[in-house]
Amino acid sequence: MREPDVAAIRALNDRARQSFTGCRVAITAGIAALGHDAVYDIFDLIKAYDDFTPANDPYGEHDFGSFYWGEHQVFWKFDYYDLDFTMHSPDPADETVTARVLTVMLAEEY
Repeated sequence: MREPDVAAIRALNDRARQSFTGCRVAITAGIAALGHDAVYDIFDLIKAYDDFTPANDPYGEHDFGSFYWGEHQVFWKFDYYDLDFTMHSPDPADETVTARVLTVMLAEEY
């Protein structure tokens, strides 16, 4: 099995996170319950997120983040599926075979 192309995965994740293109975005019931304005504030914080460290990004893929919106701790994460959404992507560095899903949730929903 070959090593993943971390630089390519990171670039695809950053592009998807910063623009919400090249991925599907899913929010949990807890995020939705905060209301429309809160959801868009949270989306803006995700797009601007750049607090990646070895502690929260050990593989260097920029696939997870955490921050507080008011009193609520918010997590966001990427998952990589095949194009049919039936199994994991065979190569997350290849956008022609990968469907990215960005999930936004409250920490307590994880």
